[in-house]
Amino acid sequence: MLDKARFPGVHAKDDVKCPYCFAVVPLQRVRFRCRGQAGRRPGCAPVLDQRLADYTGSTAGASLPPVFPASGRRSRAACPDCGQETGSRVCPECHNSLPSAYCDSPGRIVALVGAKNAGKSTYIAVLLHELMNRVGTELDASLVACDDRTIERYKRDFARPLLEERRLLPTTTSAATSPREPLVYLLTRSRSGGGLGGGRLGSGRLARSRNDSLALVLFDTAGEDLRSREVRDLHLRYLEAADAIIFLVDPLELPGARAEVADGLPPPATSDDPDSEPINIIARVTEALRERNGTKPGDRLRVPVAVALTKIDALRPGLLKQSALQRTRDGVGVLDLDDREAVDEQVRAMLHDWQAGGLDLYLRQQYAEYALFGLSALGGIPHDGKVGAGGVRPYRAEDPLLWLLYRFGMLAGSRPGPGRFGRRAAGM
Repeated sequence: MLDKARFPGVHAKDDVKCPYCFAVVPLQRVRFRCRGQAGRRPGCAPVLDQRLADYTGSTAGASLPPVFPASGRRSRAACPDCGQETGSRVCPECHNSLPSAYCDSPGRIVALVGAKNAGKSTYIAVLLHELMNRVGTELDASLVACDDRTIERYKRDFARPLLEERRLLPTTTSAATSPREPLVYLLTRSRSGGGLGGGRLGSGRLARSRNDSLALVLFDTAGEDLRSREVRDLHLRYLEAADAIIFLVDPLELPGARAEVADGLPPPATSDDPDSEPINIIARVTEALRERNGTKPGDRLRVPVAVALTKIDALRPGLLKQSALQRTRDGVGVLDLDDREAVDEQVRAMLHDWQAGGLDLYLRQQYAEYALFGLSALGGIPHDGKVGAGGVRPYRAEDPLLWLLYRFGMLAGSRPGPGRFGRRAAGM
């Protein structure tokens, strides 16, 4: 197993990796934005921020109080022109706001990649909801948005349509139409002084607990953007800056898996475009990363990669009977390493049974560490653009991120031993 402290793209302790333009800058170079005028309070008048306008591609909303240099190591600084103190830090390259929590906590960028119909948006919506609720409780962890844009985008594009109105989410729009907005969150875990697991005692109180925080940046891409040279550079920058990558693979796009579709569910209409095939999407990203990183032939990329088969609820129930994927994960606030290895082997066996073993071989050749997962974001088959009658019932959607939190040192691993798997997933 790789040293968890050594990750590709991990920068110096005092560096900040902008979650918008992905520039890596020393904390000392982080700039501040003046508070500006408000009511009778003196302050600097708005001016056109050309760097921000260049990033957004529009001058709308780019007239703001000016940016000024000061030591970004401090949480606040006084504007040299008006004397007003401000705590609003910005990236010195693109002038996007950098939330204080992001500057003051270790940040990890997790990139999500998949073909057009892999379900990236649905997965993001469900994953965040699980971290804010069930999984967060299990981990003694809170997940809060770091900025207003994240709050607004999550509600507008994810939570309201899928979780409240139970409508299926549209496919991710291309970054050619508008800049991709990352979702920036602060994950804070309460952990006991005696170990890496959850710190909760039987009385419900925390003994010698301490809080560990991690700034988590989720950035998704439309599959077609990986073919478009007009927007490819942006995605290459974020992929290069990513501390981990989650590849989402629709198993129904694997020809050998189509015979395993549950009775009564027709296989999806497949595109004639070979670029929509999962191995081609992964290969395109891999080759781009190798080129950008100058990886020598024969050397493997060091970025941890999670490859998840989505929509496993659409497979015949008999296929998963007595398999590791049929078991529910024990919610004990640690990563069950025995379960993790069992699921990895089960998914690998499925790929080979479906004549898709080349995907497993390619990953082994190209990446120093990768892990295989099976999950369902919805937990049921949607109909007519709507979530199934049972509502959203995710199954093991959090598994890839839990593995990455383990790799980031935010989650302990354990081997509980035999006899721990007694339950099976409802409806599976």
